[in-house]
This record gives sequence, structure tokens and C-alpha cells, in this order.
Amino acid sequence: MAESKTKLNFEKCIKDLEQIANELEKGDLDLEESVSKFEEGMKLSKKCNDFLENAEKRISILLKDGDNIKEENFIESNEEE
Repeated sequence: MAESKTKLNFEKCIKDLEQIANELEKGDLDLEESVSKFEEGMKLSKKCNDFLENAEKRISILLKDGDNIKEENFIESNEEE
């Protein structure tokens, strides 16, 4: 079930990031709100990148192992929150 939790977290991060981008594009926020949203967006962007890097590592392990397929989980505990 860790895979579905990861997918949900990744999907939620992407959705939240898109929402922030839409809010910033509208231009209705004042400077302080814009900076705050930008900071939040950067954090979400990093988290999405971490999810993708972990997925790439897992795929690499599966491909390297060839006939003897096993999966190792690289997701850090702080990313599961």
C-alpha cells in the first residue's frame, strides 16, 4: 500500500502546486502573499522532485536486478507525511 500512499502524496503535491501557480498568475495577491505562495510552491516543487527521484531509483533497482525482481523502498519517512 505504500505505492498508493506515495501516488496520493505526489498527486496532492502536484495539485497544490498547480493551485499556487494559478493564484500567482491571477495577480490578485499583494507582495507579501505572493512571496509566501512562491515559497510554498518551491517547497512543493522540491517534494515532487524527491518523489520522482525515489521512483527513478526504485525502477533502476528493478531493472538492474533482472530475473530476480525485488523492490526496495527509498521513500524517506519525512516524505510520507
